[in-house]
Order: sequence, then structure tokens, then C-alpha cells
Amino acid sequence: MPSTSKREWLQGTYGKAVEKARERSKVFETTGKMPIEPVYTQEDLNGFDPVRDLGFPGEYPFTRGIQPTMYRGRFWTMRQYAGFGTAEESNQRYRYLLGQGQTGLSVAFDLPTQIGYDSDDLMAAGEVGKVGVAIDSIEDMLTLFDNIPLDKVTTSMTINATAGILLALYVAVAKHQGVSPDKLGGTIQNDILKEYITRGTYIYPPKPSMRLITDTFKYCNENVPQWNTISISGYHIREAGSTAAQEIAFTLADGIEYVNAALSSGLQLDDFAGRLSFFFACHSNFLEEVAKFRAARRLWAKIMKDRFGAKSGRSQMLRFHTQTGGATLTAQQPENNIVRTTVQALAAVLGGTQSLHTNSMDEALGLPTEKAVQIALRTQQILAYEHGVGDIADPLGGAYYVEDMTNRLEAEALEYIQTIDNLGGALAALEQGFQQREIQEAAYRYQRQTEEKERIIVGVNEFRTAEAPVEILKLDPTIGQRQVEKLRALRANRNTAQVEALLAQLQQTAEGTENLIPVIVECVDARVTLGEISHALRRVWGEYRPQVAI
Repeated sequence: MPSTSKREWLQGTYGKAVEKARERSKVFETTGKMPIEPVYTQEDLNGFDPVRDLGFPGEYPFTRGIQPTMYRGRFWTMRQYAGFGTAEESNQRYRYLLGQGQTGLSVAFDLPTQIGYDSDDLMAAGEVGKVGVAIDSIEDMLTLFDNIPLDKVTTSMTINATAGILLALYVAVAKHQGVSPDKLGGTIQNDILKEYITRGTYIYPPKPSMRLITDTFKYCNENVPQWNTISISGYHIREAGSTAAQEIAFTLADGIEYVNAALSSGLQLDDFAGRLSFFFACHSNFLEEVAKFRAARRLWAKIMKDRFGAKSGRSQMLRFHTQTGGATLTAQQPENNIVRTTVQALAAVLGGTQSLHTNSMDEALGLPTEKAVQIALRTQQILAYEHGVGDIADPLGGAYYVEDMTNRLEAEALEYIQTIDNLGGALAALEQGFQQREIQEAAYRYQRQTEEKERIIVGVNEFRTAEAPVEILKLDPTIGQRQVEKLRALRANRNTAQVEALLAQLQQTAEGTENLIPVIVECVDARVTLGEISHALRRVWGEYRPQVAI
């Protein structure tokens, strides 16, 4: 007779099968050590109310997606992250990608640009143009977007400590094109808290850094209303080794900190909350990742409604970009990365992402080649146009395992958020090293499992083969010198007195409480460089020196 309950099946049919032939592992669990049962039924969803817990797409709590039509209306934005060398070289790559069908731009900046140094600064030596494009001034920014109409594309810029400067440069380029700021669409990452937790491209101490962020909120609310003023990033938290639940928790805790800071600065919730956006990684445990996105969306809706009293549905929505897992790519057998990226991209789509970057197969070796970038973009296009995955909203909704995993991830993330609340909030917790320690422990556990072959990485710790040489992108070694020469010409042909006066005004504003962004916009228009602006603020605020998490 067929089993009538899960317990009966476990003790009967399943138990007898395991007695005859042992399973391939003693323990089945997610990357976050959540145990996985052999099968899931409605019995695992005790107290589950589909109307309350799921709702419908486009309605609170947005578990099933933030738009009623989801991808039936339009596909996710295909936004490939790119940038290297000089503005000229990156502009060529952007125009190539747009010509191949990419639907949005995503800019990678080099390390000096990210931490506020011009290319001719001694601190920039050897790093100019290496991990992204070098941007020193309005001249570089004009070149970067040459023949790219900013009223026709949206642009995401992965930039944090200098985000306000890059936004000002983007607005200045738009004005040169005859595009008013209110027509601009895009995102600056602008998430400084995760820099203190994991990534490290901070400049100033937390308090003035938070001021720059809230000043950006205010400026965009008044001048660039279609701009997403922050992309609260779990991606780098996950890439540093966190679990899926930690990625949700630490990202949303940062979001809570930003909302509190904006409210304390005098902003009204519904004036800025609808422009908050998020950025997540998508790693390799397929169903866990789908559930992660659903859990994050539902938990954020509850936080905004219950904790902050958000009335607007838009203020309750978690809108997010996804990038496939860079840390999951392997230098060994790099073609395998195409498969990894495809499965991760599918999880992001089934999880309801608004935009997506698919990593190139050669990124574990160096900057991606044009061929690798095309394959990565084609991966998204094949998913969109050939496989029907966008024809139905939340197609895995109602699956017993997916709903159980969504519930468990939400509950674990909420526990972390409550711990962070008890420590005084995300900023206070990171100053005590809480998030850093949790991530370090998770990363160590994952590495140990890999080394001991408890977790198989194909081509790395199992199924290894002899490696053939792989073509990698090689940068022109003269990039740094060319940028230095551009800066020399720029400084020789600008109004020095105007530059000095604006930098003095910027320092004076930084010492007070007025919004800094309008002054920065004036500075970049007058061809003040990114490094000069950053140094002016350094003179007032100093630099952040982290404490080591033990």
C-alpha cells in the first residue's frame, strides 16, 4: 500500500531502500549547514498560509515578485559589468556590448578611482586601469560615454567611497549631451557599510561617509528623481564567504542602517525608500539561491512595513540586481565556468531578479576577453528567448522544498538581524567585528570542506585534467603614463583660481552641514579632478583605519 504520511514513508519505503544501499553521503545540507530532508511534503509547511506568506506577484509581501507581470512585461535588464584600461578602451567595450544586445551598462572602476586617487598619485602606481577603468576628471567621463546617449540607457556604477563624485561626473556628462538630470536612470552602489565589513575600498570614517550617502539621497530626490541612490550590496558579503542566510541578514541590516540615517537627516521615508535597491550574488546551490531571493524580498517588505511604517508599496519592495558568483569560478578547466554561470543565472531569474550580470568563463584568470564576454551575454539571451523561464511569475512557488527553504532562510536571517539590533545596529556591530567574524567562520568551514573533499569542485579537487593554455586579455602597459599625460594637459588648461576657490568651498561645506553634492557638481564642471576632491575631504575628515576582527 502507498504511504499516507511522510513519517510512514521514511520508516517504510525509504528506510528499507537505505538499508539495502547506503546513500552517497551521511549528511545532506546546504552551504549554510541547513539539513536537507530526502523529500518534502505539506507536512513540512506547518502553519503555512499561501495568501499571507506568498500573496501574488506585485502585492505585499512580494514573495513572488515585485511586478504583477514580472518577465511577461519585459525581461530583466541584461547588464554586463565591464571596464578596464582607459576610458577609450572601455567605451569601445560598452558599444560592443550594446551592439550585441545588452540592455544596460555596468561600469567597473580601477582601484585608484574607487579610493580617491588620481592616476598620477604615487598611491596609484601600478594600479591604473587594472581592475576597471581609470576616471580622473570630466574629460575621462566624457570619453567613457562618447556616442552613448544617456537618456536611452541606464547605467550602474560599482563605486562607493567616491560615489558622489562619479554621480556628479555622470550628471555633468548628461548636461554636455543636452540631457537634463531628471531624465537619467541608473544606480550608484554607494554602499559604504559593506566596505568596512568585507571589501575595503573605504576612505573616510563611518560618520562622514554616511553623510555623503544621505546627501546623495537628498540631491537625487530633488534633481535626479529616477536614479537609484544606493545599491545595498550582499554580493561582496557572499563572495567573502558568507552563507546565504548571512548574505540576506547582513545586507538587510545595512539597509536598516541607511534608512535610519536618512530619517535622522530629515528625509521623509517615501521620498527616498522607493529608490533603494539591492545587489546579491548567486552561488551554486540552485534551489537554496532561488529561496534566498524570495526570503530576502519578503523579509524586507515586512521590515519596511512593520518597523518603519512604510505606506507606499514601492517603499516596501526589494528591487535587486544579481551577479553570478565570481568566487565560484575556477582557473582550472575554465570552460566549466560557462555551466556554473548558466545554472546560477537561471536561479537568479527564477528568484525574480530585476537585472543580471553573468560572469565570463575566464574571469578567474584575468579580465574577460571579448569572446568570453559575448558567451556570458548570450547565456542570458538564451535563457530569456529560448527556454520559456520568463513566461510565468515565480514558477517554483508552492514547491514544498522551496517554500520550506524560503521560510528557514528568512527565520535564520531574522535571528541575525535581531542580534545586530541588540549590538546597536549594523554600524555598531561591524565596529565590534561581528559580521566579519561570522563571515570568516563560514568561509573557513567552506574551505575546509573543499580541501577534505566533503564538497566536490569539478576540476579542482576532483575530475582534474591537464590544462591547455588559455588566452587572456593583456592590458597596454602604457595606460598609467597616458593618464598622467592627460592630467598634465588638463591642469595646464583650466582656470586655476576657480579650482582653488571651489576646493576651499568644498572644505568649508564639509566642515558644516550643507549638502555636499551640489558643490561637487560645480567642482567637476570646472575640471577639478576626482583625487583633488577626495583629498579636500580627507583634510577635513581624515581616513578610516580598521580594527582587526579577532
